[in-house]
Amino acid sequence: MAVIAIYNIKGGVGKTATSVNLAYLSADSGRKTLICDMDPQGSASYYFRIKSPKKFNADKLLKGGKAIAKNIRGTDYPDLDLLPADFTYRNLDLALDDFKKSTQRINKIIQPLTAEYENIFLDCPPNITLLSENIFNAADILLIPFIPTTLSLLSFQKLLNFFKKTGVDRKKLYVFFSMVEKRKKMHFDMMTRFGKRKRVLRQPIPFLADVEKMGIFRKPVLEIAPKSPASRAYRIMWHEVEKILTKK
Repeated sequence: MAVIAIYNIKGGVGKTATSVNLAYLSADSGRKTLICDMDPQGSASYYFRIKSPKKFNADKLLKGGKAIAKNIRGTDYPDLDLLPADFTYRNLDLALDDFKKSTQRINKIIQPLTAEYENIFLDCPPNITLLSENIFNAADILLIPFIPTTLSLLSFQKLLNFFKKTGVDRKKLYVFFSMVEKRKKMHFDMMTRFGKRKRVLRQPIPFLADVEKMGIFRKPVLEIAPKSPASRAYRIMWHEVEKILTKK
């Protein structure tokens, strides 16, 4: 069993596309898989054509137990379920602050689900907040999409500093290059510079129209274009992640 969070301070770096496609691959390999859409924008929920139940909200999420179980929905794919996001998640930080162990609440909520699911993916909102700290504590590994540019490097350094200050285990952290355009010199140089470091996945995810089409067809790219370079990249990345999980 593993809890896998896809997280970055920055938005628009491929978090949701990665969450959706890796969760799909996890389920396709025969593992009972849950994807939790933690972002109030609800993009992962949108991709799977699932709306938040009318009575489900941030308070129900934090209550945990049956309040969560009865709001999990099946997707169109075998062994893959989704806990949809709700717009009230924008207030999660305020609600979390009311709990005594405010940085451990999400972990407490997720742990009972591990009895049913082999892999749980958390599609995370782009920020550093109390919710982020909860996710850091709940996750077995954190996958960080990294567009190979200077600003992405700056954001990543801030994240490392935050981990150091809060005492989060940095060994949970794994970086992968996202939305890569190798014809861009900056992308190529940045990948050459950092690609051989520890906890940097070898397989980059290319910037391709096939991934963007997920929003049109509302399906994983592996369903839209199974033979595309993007689908191949996600498959190879998933094999890398599986190897990491076997060592945990």
